[in-house]
Amino acid sequence: MKLKDKVAIITGAGAGIGEATAILFAKEGAKICCNSISKSALSVSEQIKNFGGEAIFVQADVSIEEEAKRIVEKTIENFEKIDILFNNAGIVLGGSIDTISTGDWDRTMAVNVRGIYLVSKYTIPYLKKAKGTIINNSSILALKGVKDRAAYTASKGAVLSLTRAMAADYVEDKVRINAICPGTTDTPSLTERIKNRGGDYEQVRQRYIARQKMGRLGTPQEIAEGVLFLILNEFCTGISLSIDGGMSF
Repeated sequence: MKLKDKVAIITGAGAGIGEATAILFAKEGAKICCNSISKSALSVSEQIKNFGGEAIFVQADVSIEEEAKRIVEKTIENFEKIDILFNNAGIVLGGSIDTISTGDWDRTMAVNVRGIYLVSKYTIPYLKKAKGTIINNSSILALKGVKDRAAYTASKGAVLSLTRAMAADYVEDKVRINAICPGTTDTPSLTERIKNRGGDYEQVRQRYIARQKMGRLGTPQEIAEGVLFLILNEFCTGISLSIDGGMSF
């Protein structure tokens, strides 16, 4: 087992990339704190327990300081240490800068950027002790713009820059900090966004697929395997790993 006796916090663990990563890490021997803003990650923690793993569920909004702090406190209370933080929680709200509401802009920044800041802030002291690692979920849109994603693209660009700043701040503490930049991934979130656009579902889905030069969507498992790679490779820090089916070139 590659992560035997490691303790990992995974935010946004209720579905998609977060769920796949939580299950992969648990199967590799890690003890998991599964977080989600709703109760969706509760079933993920139960899945892990059902195959003999160890997991807890913490319902919290990462953008609210006291709730972000509670994620860390509950992890320490149950597992006594933290080795890995996967800042995965995020939202996608569409619009260009003249069509997105101020509320949607602010909410995007609060979850996608402030959430990483807050959970990392309270986790870092424990990662220093463990010489641990953080993986931040950015996006290929941090590197390439697309239509009607102004707030999301800006937030994920901020995540990428924050990752590099964090890596510089904590490299002397032996804490490695990297980012992943997924391409379009076949998740429940994507399915919901396609349905909300209206029109022919399959036609809209094919437009998303067409952005990937490999001719298909990524799977949550493929993204989770990229996260695992960055955790295991101890010479990586301050980098972004594109897992995008060729979308970025």
